Amino acid sequence: MRPPTALHRALDTADPAIRLYLFHGPDEATSRSLAARLGQGVGADAERVDLTSAQLKNDPARLADEAASISLFGGRRWIRLDPATDDALDAIAALLQAPAAGNPVAAVAGTLRKDARLLKLVADAPGAMVQASYLPEGRDADHLAMEMAKALGVLLRPDVAHRLAQATGGDRAILGQELEKLALYADAAPERPQPVDGDALDALGAAAEEGDLSRLTHAVFGGRVAQADEELARLGAEGIEGVPVIRALGRRALQLAAMRAEMEAGESIERVTAKTFWKEKNATADQLRRWTAPKLAIAIQRLAHAERQVKAPSYPGPALVAEEVLAISRSAARG
Repeated sequence: MRPPTALHRALDTADPAIRLYLFHGPDEATSRSLAARLGQGVGADAERVDLTSAQLKNDPARLADEAASISLFGGRRWIRLDPATDDALDAIAALLQAPAAGNPVAAVAGTLRKDARLLKLVADAPGAMVQASYLPEGRDADHLAMEMAKALGVLLRPDVAHRLAQATGGDRAILGQELEKLALYADAAPERPQPVDGDALDALGAAAEEGDLSRLTHAVFGGRVAQADEELARLGAEGIEGVPVIRALGRRALQLAAMRAEMEAGESIERVTAKTFWKEKNATADQLRRWTAPKLAIAIQRLAHAERQVKAPSYPGPALVAEEVLAISRSAARG
């Protein structure tokens, strides 16, 4: 993986030596923003070609063909492959082995295992760059909130930025939605910056200590199946379903997996939970007792699979997400 400065330079100049950029990791919002940065580097008027791995599975030559083709209007073009999965392995291999490819490809994948075939194929390939995106934590998350707010003309104090970062779990997409609400509320714009304080957050219900999604995640990983079902219904009535729900649960699963790893390395549950918010210590300790590392790995895989299904054209609807969420909650209840 190259340093971000080298990556940004390649994206901003649309480096002709790079055929494929692979963006992966749990922070898919950042991965997509990097893909968009490539598009800006290619040119504001460049044509974007959108492909999915499912389209390439039975037509593996298409990716290399698109990368070598010329726009009908003579302008520049680039390809966005989203999501990038193992279905696109043959297509990506063909792209990297092709004699020529003038149009760069930005491939966006979710969380990949270290031994994932896609990573192995691309990691050391000439003409490819790989970048993992992780959800920011602590001061990094606070800084992200302040920077994104500033771009919208919203001026946040450090304590307000911290509340927002905590409430959204550092998820760039959710954070952006909350900041857009704040900008509208405060009548803020880049050319008309306005300060926003904690009262504005309270008025909009953003960053409440008991956030909408945190109640669901604690119910699910705490094995409270009935409460998880009620939370899903409530969130659905508020228009919160699908990807935001899955990602909130995925973030919690990753947090628990990291803490579980510390416990298996010899740390006590008391020391591991000492770093959590005091109101969540008891709930977190209960969840760590219910979940083993193998069970968490399965939950993370199921959530990643569910997100791919949600993004697929044949997505059957909210029932699929509810089924996965309740299955995970029942597993916690058994624990």
